[in-house]
Amino acid sequence: MRPNDNDSPDPRRDDSDHSADSDTQDEAAMDQWYERKTALLVEHLGTEYEMVMHAIIPFALGGGLDLYYFTEGLPGTVIATKELSEVPGEGSRNEVFHSYELAMATRHALDLDQAKDPETPLGQAHANMNAILNLIALYSAEASLNPHETCEFPAEMEDVGGKCLVFDGLTSFDFDQPQDFGILWIIEVFRSEMNFARQEGTPALLERLRLAGHYPYSDMDREPVA
Repeated sequence: MRPNDNDSPDPRRDDSDHSADSDTQDEAAMDQWYERKTALLVEHLGTEYEMVMHAIIPFALGGGLDLYYFTEGLPGTVIATKELSEVPGEGSRNEVFHSYELAMATRHALDLDQAKDPETPLGQAHANMNAILNLIALYSAEASLNPHETCEFPAEMEDVGGKCLVFDGLTSFDFDQPQDFGILWIIEVFRSEMNFARQEGTPALLERLRLAGHYPYSDMDREPVA
């Protein structure tokens, strides 16, 4: 029995157009999600600063995160990521958000020249947040990091050893139902504050930080609230 000609591969057929169309559609979907995600970040964090601190090696290739700055939503500077969820529903996720990005804040006003200078207060705060954001971004790919959880870096880790963190969630909705996208705040706290959060609950600590005017900043030049 001879094979059906319709079932035989056609050497004249070129699938490159189909592959190119698929790549174009994927790229368009990523661009659309990027624009929507940026709009959501701006909604919560204020106007995005025009300059971006690009990593030399892209995060997706094992390098560092690009850092995006928001300067009008809160006094000081908010640094956020945009590479944890490059398409909807993929990448970092937790019990509250189907996808999310990270954010940290400092009271220091943004000045990119100072941010690159480790001798300045902003430069020190920037380096600290950059290190924490990159490590938590990697960790978030393996673990579900949820609002109101705590985190502690092992003492032997370089630069961040022994640092204590609490997480909070930022969304337009309540946490009762999972949301398509949200922002996971990372807040550095004192060990006594982390212990308080573990004993009394993180919401109780966050309320104390708010009342003292320290929420959601990671600046440690303050007195502990617990």
